[in-house]
Amino acid sequence: MRIINTGSLEQDTHLTQNEKDWIYNGLDVCVTFEIVNTLLDQLDSDTSGTYERSLALQGPILEMSLRGLRIDRARRDEVLQQYRSDIKHVGENLTEIIRDGIGLDLNWRSPTQLKHLFYSILGLPVTRKRNAAGVMAPTVNRDALENLSNYLIAEPICLHLLFLRDCDKKRQFLETEIDSDGRMRSSFNIAGTNTGRLASSFSPEGTGTNLQNVDRELRSVFIADPGMKFGNLDLEQADARNVGALCWNYFVEAYGEPLAGRYLDACESGDLHTATCKLAWTDLPWPGDSKGDRAIADQLAYRQDSYRQLAKKLGHGTNYYGTPRTMAKHTKTAVKLIEDFQARYFKGFPCIQLWHHEVKRLIREEASITTLFGRRRYFWGRPSEDSTIREAIAYAPQSMTADEINIGMLNLYRTNRVQLLVQVHDSLLFQYPEDEEDEIIPLALNCLRAPLVLKRDREFAVPVDAKTGWNWGDAVTDKTGNIVGNEDGLAKWKGHDKRNRQRNNKLSLSQLLLR
Repeated sequence: MRIINTGSLEQDTHLTQNEKDWIYNGLDVCVTFEIVNTLLDQLDSDTSGTYERSLALQGPILEMSLRGLRIDRARRDEVLQQYRSDIKHVGENLTEIIRDGIGLDLNWRSPTQLKHLFYSILGLPVTRKRNAAGVMAPTVNRDALENLSNYLIAEPICLHLLFLRDCDKKRQFLETEIDSDGRMRSSFNIAGTNTGRLASSFSPEGTGTNLQNVDRELRSVFIADPGMKFGNLDLEQADARNVGALCWNYFVEAYGEPLAGRYLDACESGDLHTATCKLAWTDLPWPGDSKGDRAIADQLAYRQDSYRQLAKKLGHGTNYYGTPRTMAKHTKTAVKLIEDFQARYFKGFPCIQLWHHEVKRLIREEASITTLFGRRRYFWGRPSEDSTIREAIAYAPQSMTADEINIGMLNLYRTNRVQLLVQVHDSLLFQYPEDEEDEIIPLALNCLRAPLVLKRDREFAVPVDAKTGWNWGDAVTDKTGNIVGNEDGLAKWKGHDKRNRQRNNKLSLSQLLLR
């Protein structure tokens, strides 16, 4: 190999493409090596832990990126054909509606033509969004279509468009190029987000896609390898429980356990949303037992939402500093109902509002937030702006969820008993020899726990739920829990799974040759 002195290179030095690549990568490595000790000296007891975890994650991340997920080609083609048929049928209906009702031929995929239809021909109020140039320009994105659907004349058009866009997005995913061995791969990025969550994109070969964002309806096309079975572990209500842990640690010394621990106690009661209902709607006839309280919480409260459904989405939005007007827009709920809910919510869980005030103080005085796992982030936006405050409030609980799943994934990787496949923010998909399931799933559940000891020696860990199956989609169950559809799909693991694999347990000749 030719020795190249990079210190004496000139612009016109003749180099082959390989030599240019060697120089680029060599400098990348050497410069990093030269500055690493200076960077390491800047780490403290908190940030050094984040660095060590990130470094350790390289092994499992590379393994997931290289392995990828096996595709059931027949199932993919079947689902793809259905979406193409739906797009054709609904697209023809939309064309007929617009042609007969307005006298216009229109390409539903064209934003320019849709803006002309809604804002020029129909004369509806213009929805604007800041574009890439920073200008507030008319838009027909999803939010705009949902707003326009409130107008009687536009409702059928908008509903058709929303359906078509959803179907077309799924069609595009199903048409994503897969590798020659019948697998789809992603490149996972350890440092791709501010919270510590993994990011993913195309594989290094330019195939595949972001496997962290696969629609649940499409997951059944991904299948376990022959002799293997999928395990899927989910952190249960991780963000909410992390909010509770933060409130406890921030306020238990100043305000005592009853106030600081009320929200965390509700999370750990086994039914946070019913507990929230009892605080928000005190006038309902709560019987006081878990089964009776759940029955009251499940009663219809507003339009199609039960009290419990309202408590779930409004509680989540309120935790993250959502305003009644903004939340009303996204949840299709009356502003007055949300205002009343938040007044009762903050009265029932005063630590939530105290936590919001503490975050404001931290970004105003220190410009940084450090999570209970020691991950620190600096905020450079104006501390008085709502966007900065909302971002800072969301940071700690979401970042803790990222570290919880990353720590669990690292623990499981080190057992050398499973093959990691995909991590999706608060869940982890892996495969294992199916005859070892009764041993491996309990082991995996234990690995996924990332315990903390809070102030006053309170033990805290987000519980983990396990599902098993031979494809990534959820098995369809009836009200009694019997599987009635997608028999190979993921089903809740209750100590043992009596099912047998129904399909796709053999490799083709080409796949055997490529192994």
